[in-house]
Amino acid sequence: MIPTNQNILVVDDHPINTDAYINLIASNREIQEIYFHKAIDCESASKIINQLEKRTIPLNAALIDISIPPFHKEKLLSGTDIALLIRNSFPDCIIIMLTMHTEPLLLFNVHKQVKPEGFLSKNDIDFETFPEIFKSIVNAENFYSPSINNSIQKLLRQTIKWDEYDTQIILCLEKGILTKNLSQYINLSLSAIEKRKATMKNQILDRKATDNELIEKCKLLKLI
Repeated sequence: MIPTNQNILVVDDHPINTDAYINLIASNREIQEIYFHKAIDCESASKIINQLEKRTIPLNAALIDISIPPFHKEKLLSGTDIALLIRNSFPDCIIIMLTMHTEPLLLFNVHKQVKPEGFLSKNDIDFETFPEIFKSIVNAENFYSPSINNSIQKLLRQTIKWDEYDTQIILCLEKGILTKNLSQYINLSLSAIEKRKATMKNQILDRKATDNELIEKCKLLKLI
């Protein structure tokens, strides 16, 4: 169930889109006392974030369009910069990125920098599907819409250059086989397996991570 007493920031330079998202979220009968904050550009979004932080009011969720007017004075150039600002001020905030873009490099950059809980192409959602998608994301089910996933997968497969051994490692880990036992299933030494795991985590998570986090990210990106 979606928690009550939530503060949600909606950032889009088209007010009609902002109002549509708010109305669709507010129509959910499980929701009580949600306070919406609307912004149309980087400047207005950053002011809201700073005000909430100063007043020690938590920001629970944010829907952010990637392409919004910049705020050059603060070097905020896009919705991606606003998302990073939120990550710094409100690390527990659920971030959902929205876009009409399809360029793999741009989408992959957002994925790597922000690591949003939700990443939606506006072409993949409508008035019927958005409420359920939003509900699942705020209930801790990360979601990347199909065209976003396809673009990121395409670029990942071109750049990460995983081979059959990397895939075997992931599939064995998914089946619950411990790392110390992987050399019994894969024709590699334990040290070679450990190095490959570390490389894979850096490639798709950009940080040290647990094996479970690696598996979940691979599933999210539909690499396995």
